[in-house]
Amino acid sequence: MDDTLESRVRRLEDLHDLQQLRARYCQLLDDGRWAELAELFTEDGAFVGLSTARGRADLVEFFSGLAAGGLTAWWHFSANETIDLDGDAATGATWLYQPCVVDGEAHVAAGRYTDRMVRCADGRWRFTERKVSFFWWVPADQAWDRGTFGYGAARAAADTGYAG
Repeated sequence: MDDTLESRVRRLEDLHDLQQLRARYCQLLDDGRWAELAELFTEDGAFVGLSTARGRADLVEFFSGLAAGGLTAWWHFSANETIDLDGDAATGATWLYQPCVVDGEAHVAAGRYTDRMVRCADGRWRFTERKVSFFWWVPADQAWDRGTFGYGAARAAADTGYAG
């Protein structure tokens, strides 16, 4: 392992850039800025979870089409971030809390993102894959617990690795 000051600073800058990538994802998604959101992925990058979208055009189509499936508003709050950095590649997980509106009804969801990211030729970090899985997703006026899904589409993205 290179332990020079330069390599240590580079590592810190990379970790910061990766954190910013994840934060921008949430902000752009919540703001409905689809083209900018898709630019956070490599050209063949994929979002996996409620459905699978691969490539920037499919990503824009998927995210902009969520309202047609009844998911009309959402707010992404992420925490407990981990990053494993290996040169120009990184992996990690981020926990997710998501209040949202489905078919006009307030819902709450919790889950995790599992990420694969790379440094691209332009020096920017991008997702090669961002996978969401949910611990639970229910109407806000109902009790929640692991494996409880009041939004059917989220059941397909149930987090089966959660040992809670």
